Amino acid sequence: MEPAASSPSRARREASILPLGGAGRIPPQAIELEEAVLGALLIDRDALTKVVDILTAESFYVEAHQHIFDAVTLLFGESDPIDILTVAQRLRKDGKLEKIGGEAKLIGLSTRVSSSAHIEYHARIVVQKHIQRELIRISNEMIEEAYDETNDVLELLDKAEQNLFNVSQGNLKKNYVGSYELVKQAVIRIEEISKREGLSGVPTGFKGVDRVTSGWQKSDLVIIAARPGMGKTALVLSMARNMAIDHNTPVGIFSLEMSSVQLITRLISSETGIGAQKLRKGNLDTTEWQQLTSKVKRLEDAPIYIDDTPGLSVFDLRAKCRRLVAQHKVGIIIIDYLQLMTASTG
Repeated sequence: MEPAASSPSRARREASILPLGGAGRIPPQAIELEEAVLGALLIDRDALTKVVDILTAESFYVEAHQHIFDAVTLLFGESDPIDILTVAQRLRKDGKLEKIGGEAKLIGLSTRVSSSAHIEYHARIVVQKHIQRELIRISNEMIEEAYDETNDVLELLDKAEQNLFNVSQGNLKKNYVGSYELVKQAVIRIEEISKREGLSGVPTGFKGVDRVTSGWQKSDLVIIAARPGMGKTALVLSMARNMAIDHNTPVGIFSLEMSSVQLITRLISSETGIGAQKLRKGNLDTTEWQQLTSKVKRLEDAPIYIDDTPGLSVFDLRAKCRRLVAQHKVGIIIIDYLQLMTASTG
């Protein structure tokens, strides 16, 4: 059987994944490198281990190439041999052999390279083109939806952020780490915890709480529940103050009940020892004014960020949290209080 010649025009006919880009442009793609990657997989079974953490079927621009990669990974997962015959058999079983151009297509791919030496380099370029296409797709969708006056702008913003986040997460895969490096990291972490008196998380400043929890841990959801007027807000504000001032941990506070000025006034009261009632009335004597001026400086410099948007939605919260983490490296989020949140911005 004669190998099928591959031509740019034929490749474009097969490339039916995305519509043309703006101004009639072809979306970013590297069809020749896709063929080189697949050819390497067909002639070297072990080649897949070099790119399995880099590529997915969606990384390929040409639909036929997606089907072939799927077939290769299925065979690999079942510990079956990977060659032209087995891949063809798998595609035939799935009813996709004719869709990809038959066995001639596979034979043609196998002649594209003589070895798998450069497969990882080629695969990374294929992934780069895929990311570019995804960014174009997301941008086009956002443009269309932004022109639609019925769409909620904040929900649209959250959707855009989520889509971009998904592209990033889907293409940043972690590699394995050897025990030598892991042991070093673990020992360093143990030493750091030892210096922090056994605290592996964010200290609250309350020794009893920290002794039980070792500090608030990343990804923990902590709910402080009590009857009204029992001091829930005062407690979390004290924790926020301790974390931000004493331990230099940026804190994000979403206040759905009190204004940001009211919250910061309570923090000023706690920091200076001046009663909240006096601060509200401004009825301070000379000593108290001096006390206010000298002690409020630490609070001014504290990495505390307060958002008092009323009726905050889950969509809004998620978008705001992402921005707080990206811009200010916030280590903990406080919501006061959860029941006042809404399901959507609509």
